Amino acid sequence: MTEETPGFDEQQSQQPDVPSGAPSDDAEPKAAPTPSAEEGAAPAGDTGQDAALVAQLDQTRTALGERTADLQRLQAEFQNYRRRVERDRIAVKEIAVANLLTELLPVLDDVGRAREHGELVGGFKSVAESLETIIAKMGLQQFGKEGEPFDPTIHEALMHSYAPDVTETTCVAILQPGYRIGERTIRPARVAVAEPQPGAQTVKPAEESSEAKADTAEDKESGGPEEG
Repeated sequence: MTEETPGFDEQQSQQPDVPSGAPSDDAEPKAAPTPSAEEGAAPAGDTGQDAALVAQLDQTRTALGERTADLQRLQAEFQNYRRRVERDRIAVKEIAVANLLTELLPVLDDVGRAREHGELVGGFKSVAESLETIIAKMGLQQFGKEGEPFDPTIHEALMHSYAPDVTETTCVAILQPGYRIGERTIRPARVAVAEPQPGAQTVKPAEESSEAKADTAEDKESGGPEEG
């Protein structure tokens, strides 16, 4: 038999009931929560992310500038190409027109000779005038006149002579007229030229008048010519 301790049941009955989940008075107070390592490193992470975005933005701007420069260069090259093609097209057209008109020059010479001899009549006259109108629209111009100074760049001298009434080499006869398209000469004018007589005085009228005025002024200063 076991002995019952007197007063044990009474002591248990006198203690208050404590819920199982409630903290006891003897338990130590819990420490306040401390910030975790991740929460403390958050500002540094945001700064690194901003720097990466700035670097990426700079790279995008650099790439955009390079592509813009490439586009401008390509546009300039295309404009130069268009101008070159247009210039070549005009040059080819001018060459083709010049070649065609060069082949027609003998026909124009025949028309000119027929007109000089009075043979340009009837239907032949109408055809010749139509031809001359068409070639004039294509830009063909005739040049070469008697009495104009000889220019070796546009004249071809086939005959040469001396004349007392000329003061410089002059075209005295047009054997074949010259033709040009714009500033381009496709055939020089074939002419007969005359030069001043060897040893003849070649003082121009303007110079003669100036010398005469100088002689008159000298006579006035000296009191006129001396009387014999």
